[in-house]
Amino acid sequence: MVKPTGNGQSVAGREALEESEVTDDASRRDVREILERKERLRAQSQRLESLGQLAGGVAHDFNNLLAVILNYVSFVSEEVAAAMAVAGPEPASHLESAGADLVQVKKAAERAAGLTHQLLVFARRDVIRPQVLDLGTVITSVEELLRRTLGEHVKLVTSLAGDLWPVLADPGQLEQVLVNLAVNARDAMPTGGTLTIDTGNVTVDADTVAGGSQARQGRNVRLRVSDTGTGMPADVIEHVFEPFFTTKSDGGGTGLGLATVYGILTQADGDIRIYSEPGHGTTITMTLPVTAEPAAPVAEPVPSYRRAPEGETVLVVEDEEALREVTRRIFARNGYQVITAANGLEALGIAAGHAGEIHLLVTDVVMPHMLGKEVAERMRAIKPEIEVVFMSGYGRPVLASQGRLDPGVALVEKPFSEADLLAVAGRVLNGKFRGFTTIKESPA
Repeated sequence: MVKPTGNGQSVAGREALEESEVTDDASRRDVREILERKERLRAQSQRLESLGQLAGGVAHDFNNLLAVILNYVSFVSEEVAAAMAVAGPEPASHLESAGADLVQVKKAAERAAGLTHQLLVFARRDVIRPQVLDLGTVITSVEELLRRTLGEHVKLVTSLAGDLWPVLADPGQLEQVLVNLAVNARDAMPTGGTLTIDTGNVTVDADTVAGGSQARQGRNVRLRVSDTGTGMPADVIEHVFEPFFTTKSDGGGTGLGLATVYGILTQADGDIRIYSEPGHGTTITMTLPVTAEPAAPVAEPVPSYRRAPEGETVLVVEDEEALREVTRRIFARNGYQVITAANGLEALGIAAGHAGEIHLLVTDVVMPHMLGKEVAERMRAIKPEIEVVFMSGYGRPVLASQGRLDPGVALVEKPFSEADLLAVAGRVLNGKFRGFTTIKESPA
């Protein structure tokens, strides 16, 4: 009788062991890849957060400067126009030339103001006005604009789910997201292609969050924008959300389009992911958390007001001297009595010693030593009937709760024009003080 050699058992054992080792190696690789991906996402998130803090601070300072520039340009333009009306032919030609130069200065400053606004959006410092909405309705409302933006050589395809869950977001900002993505897609398809926008309901589970997703766990609405363009390599994707990063070598891009999109999505507690390969197009997937808030009727446009003041006193509080003077001049040249203060403590001292009424407090939001919100609260203890207008290009962290403008807060965003400031002040003061004439104008 031949004894079994055991070779078959040994071979089977070795194969099982080798298969187990391969499985273990694959599992370790999967875990390592997940950890590496999470670390890359964490590093990118930290880098973008640091850039956001820097961008927000720079934008705040620039908004102050631009408010000064834009309003002084307007003052000088009015003087030039008045001089042209009374000057002879030769001086008038020089004044006309000066007026044309001022127009160019104003256009440049307005473009700079637009860039600083985008920086604030990226930094999540922009004041938002969210509503409970159906994402499909937002897409439908902007669809015609997207077609014009893309041009005839790019086909737009929309596939919108009809039963989308409601989300809480600023509709204007979502429209900006779609337009910015459409512009990027158009530039990536210079010879033509297809842009596809689709929506759907998704449920984000714990495993997705553990894998590095910033989406909120639970019910979400997905917005996906795909193009058939040139695509991007991985090293470019890593930086596309950074402000001023652009792949356009002809100077045609500001590098703020995707940075703005990133800011809007993260401010709305959403998530954004990019999948792209060179030569195979790009897909951008965004998620927004579902809201339990009931839908509210869309607010009607607030009419603007042109007031004929009869001696109201305005107290302007602004730590930037040049902007304080511009604001004072705007109110004074329109018939208001104006007092100014360089900071909150000075303003409170002035109010305590002022025998008459102070009808309106106009205060910057972000100031050293005392923020505008505290100035307003303490001012009402001194002058209970006073109305308040805040002015800032950096108002959200101080004025808003949960990213929203608090109810009843009047805010004029820097850089403001004379008309902007007077319109907000007019709405606040309208009907408050008897005897003051208000001329109601149609919505802008």
